[in-house]
Amino acid sequence: MQRVTVDEMQQDPLKYLNQVEAGESFIIIQADKPIAELKPITTTNKQQRPFGLCAGEFTVPDDFDAPLPEDILNAFEGG
Repeated sequence: MQRVTVDEMQQDPLKYLNQVEAGESFIIIQADKPIAELKPITTTNKQQRPFGLCAGEFTVPDDFDAPLPEDILNAFEGG
């Protein structure tokens, strides 16, 4: 990782930003002390999961939309 002073950065910031865009990283130095790191942002392109990823893993019962039993309904409705 290259080292660059604050003064050098101020003289030609575009030069360093172009290098960062190309993949380089820098440690920024002020008064012989490292104060910051300038590096490219890594983007991760998340791909969508394929449709049917869990096909065959489970089946939906025929009565999945049947009314709930009274005791469970009462618990939800506070009855």
